Formats: sequence, structure tokens, C-alpha cells
Amino acid sequence: MVKVPSAVVAAGGLVGGYGVARWSGKRQLGGVVLAAAGAAAARQWQQRAGGTAAGALTAAYVAAFAGSHPLAKKVGAWPSVFGVAGAVALASWAVADRRR
Repeated sequence: MVKVPSAVVAAGGLVGGYGVARWSGKRQLGGVVLAAAGAAAARQWQQRAGGTAAGALTAAYVAAFAGSHPLAKKVGAWPSVFGVAGAVALASWAVADRRR
């Protein structure tokens, strides 16, 4: 079975959550995607890097989601989402995925 890197899961959750919310018109549905991917990534972070790292990366994931909103007012919605998703993916790779 191929394992998807946690960096891809986390970035996909941020991008996918926004995309689902935007295209469906249902913010709650986007939130479900965001939360499901965040939970899956957190589980991978826990397994690969331990509890402290998982906590820090989960905080970064939530902060990226929250920070994308004010950033979107300056650079636009999609650039903001891609920017924060890239930052979370890089952090996830550096802390958890690079070891594999």
C-alpha cells in the first residue's frame, strides 16, 4: 500500500477544504474536508514524529487556516490558500516526512 506523505495530506486539506466550500457554496462542507484531512495528517505526524511535533504541526495547520483569511484580503483567496498550504507542507515535510 502506498503511503501518502503527511505534507500532501495537510496541504490537500487546506486547498481541498477551501475548494469544496467555494464550489459547493457550503462552508460547513469545506470545514468537514479541512477537519478530516487535518485529523489524518495529525495521526501521521503522531506516528512519524511523536506527540510534541504532532501538536506543533496541528497548531500550524490551524494557524494557516486562520491566517489565510486576512492574507486573502491582501493577495486574493487562491494565492493565500496555496501560500499557507505550501508553508504547512514544508513544515510537515521537514518535521515528519523527511525522516522516511
